[in-house]
Amino acid sequence: MKKFFNGSLVILLIVAFFIHLLALMKLVPFLLSVPLLFFSIFILIVNINERKRFKGF
Repeated sequence: MKKFFNGSLVILLIVAFFIHLLALMKLVPFLLSVPLLFFSIFILIVNINERKRFKGF
């Protein structure tokens, strides 16, 4: 399940990057593409750095 989630986050990152390229060509609003790209990178990094922690009994 984690591999599927990581794969979907990578696909989200690629889509967000493509939308950002369209925004640089002024085909999509820039203010829409920047937060989408930022949050997709942020969620991917948080998910990759997630550690298994002992949460107690």
